[in-house]
Amino acid sequence: MGLKPLAIALCLAALFAGATSAEPLKIRAAYIVPGTNIFSIFNAKPGIATHLGKTYTLEAVRYQATPPMITAMAVGDLEIGLLNSTSLSLGVENAGMQDLRVFADEFRDGVEGYNTNGFMIRNDFEGAPASLKGRTVATNAIGSMVDIAARAWLRKAGLEDKRDYNVVEAPLPAMKSLLIEKKADLVASVPPFLFDPELRKAAHPLFTQRDAMGPSELGIWGAQDGFLKKNRAAMVDFLEDSMRLIRWYTDHANHEEAVAIVAATTKAPAALFADWLFTKKDYYRDAGLKPDAAALSSNIELQAQLGFVKGKLDVKKYLDLSYVEEAALRLK
Repeated sequence: MGLKPLAIALCLAALFAGATSAEPLKIRAAYIVPGTNIFSIFNAKPGIATHLGKTYTLEAVRYQATPPMITAMAVGDLEIGLLNSTSLSLGVENAGMQDLRVFADEFRDGVEGYNTNGFMIRNDFEGAPASLKGRTVATNAIGSMVDIAARAWLRKAGLEDKRDYNVVEAPLPAMKSLLIEKKADLVASVPPFLFDPELRKAAHPLFTQRDAMGPSELGIWGAQDGFLKKNRAAMVDFLEDSMRLIRWYTDHANHEEAVAIVAATTKAPAALFADWLFTKKDYYRDAGLKPDAAALSSNIELQAQLGFVKGKLDVKKYLDLSYVEEAALRLK
């Protein structure tokens, strides 16, 4: 009988030691544009993300576009993809990732009163869109959101890829040079490049992403269902911190400091960001990180019409809002 209390005490001590020595969840999260994508500046403002380093760590990993993130997630090289409507359906249908889940929203294009991406032509380019026939269109990646938007608008104008124009892929920072040097005749431009004074002097938008496809889910966070369920507590902590960060960065009272952080991160002049970043000239960012299911469905339907996927995706099957809803309750 005397040994039982000692055995119980030893077991409890072992369990307690295991619990306290547990390593924080390692999260590798993808981003595309430094500064404007939250993962690239997630660790830049100490004290806001209160769970960071305790229940999880975050490593930001840069990609040129969303489609390569799907491959990285499928092989276990990435936990969270900064996806969009197009990469969600490509991941499910083309990559067979039936366990892919959209669990949060970072930003949307084309919401009334907020920014929308521009598709730029040179100021000396006349007769567009008809004169785009036989010309070159630059996109960051075939099948990306801006690629879908360009194809949709050009189709409305009676122009089809390969038959009427050529498509080249290039990183978003290179779009200005391609256009000015006449290596491309229509380029996609997103913040911060959209506001570059040199680009604005030489070119103007022929159309916008909103013109092409209405409001669109441009930045949604996707992960595999098994990963989310296994690490629910840590992921809710992560989302709680993410909400705090989004609210801090978009608070006008913090604008000057937020711009300084982005300027330091990108090694670019603060003046490049001061007038628009985290304002209504920027993308719409939901304070509760909640995706727009209707916009998501509409965007995917357009993708199917363009032939990138076979059929309409049942968005509800791949949308799990329980994580952001739980995190949001903590901040009320």
